[in-house]
Amino acid sequence: GNPLKMNAAAHEVDNIGTIRLIDAAKKAGVKKVVLVSSILTNGRAWGQEKSPGFLITNAFGGVLDEKLVAEKYLRSSGLDYTIVRPGGLKAKPATGELKISTEDTLNSGEISRDLVADVCVASLTDPKASNKVLEIIEDDGTPPKAFNGLVM
Repeated sequence: GNPLKMNAAAHEVDNIGTIRLIDAAKKAGVKKVVLVSSILTNGRAWGQEKSPGFLITNAFGGVLDEKLVAEKYLRSSGLDYTIVRPGGLKAKPATGELKISTEDTLNSGEISRDLVADVCVASLTDPKASNKVLEIIEDDGTPPKAFNGLVM
């Protein structure tokens, strides 16, 4: 897209668009929402606003700030949710074991898009993921293995 319109695009997609989806889910009687966000979305709250990952990612229209507004909206919606915050996305298959961390703990790392999708699907039915934020990356030092019954 046009770099001069990145702020507007981030606001429309990652804030307004996501809020509209949450409202539509509530209206339709959806019981669970899994939202894919990004590590460092809440980076300002834990002193990461000067970290390279935060600076680079948020330079694209303040996208992390816009995602945070939508995350907060989902949390207050009354819906059961899981917010999945992956590291940098890779188009290739997983090469390392899944590393799941709690909220506001990961500030770098990458993960395969396939692995993100697997975590999202598993989060739909795993009660341990209910109303939680999962930060996820791959640990490239270890081979992939099973997560929640799924072989990675």
